Amino acid sequence: MAGTARPAHRVLWGVQRHGYGGTPALRHRYRLVGRVLLAAHLVVAGWLAVRPLTAPWVSAAHLEPFATLRADLALSPWEAARTIGSAVLPFAPLGVLLPWAGGRIVASPLGSLARTVFTSAMIALVLQVVRGGVVGQVLDLDALLLNVVGVVLAHVAVVPAVRARLRRRAPAAPPSSAATASTPSHGLAPSPARARVGVTP
Repeated sequence: MAGTARPAHRVLWGVQRHGYGGTPALRHRYRLVGRVLLAAHLVVAGWLAVRPLTAPWVSAAHLEPFATLRADLALSPWEAARTIGSAVLPFAPLGVLLPWAGGRIVASPLGSLARTVFTSAMIALVLQVVRGGVVGQVLDLDALLLNVVGVVLAHVAVVPAVRARLRRRAPAAPPSSAATASTPSHGLAPSPARARVGVTP
């Protein structure tokens, strides 16, 4: 039984080394749920961004940075919070759903944030370009910036803490080969090294 348990433990450790936790089936379900939620969110966010609106008149595209934001801040506090929140919140879930869809629990925090922000910014940019050709909608550079701000806030607030918790729940790494070799064998000849099948060195 001990000989069977040790290779299984090593395989789990090898899985953890490459950034994923749990059994292959569990990892697959984990990523599948994340990708389904990500696809559903993109459908809803895309529909909200490019749906036609009825308006008596439509202003020109807002391409000056922070011009729309300054106009929003000049409103009452409630109106400013509502207007800015309507640009921050729709894309904020991408800060969590994109890493979830990847299924990785061991990753560089800065690298993960950079990948998530870049992907979200490209999605927001495409929607803003499409939005400029929809009736009643206007391309707004400040809305794009606020979309990215929402992604950053959600990612920083949720993803590192969740990954740290999952890593604490993961099985510990097995002792190194050097530590195993230094263990006394009680007069027995050391056993030959076994090939670790399925684990990348």
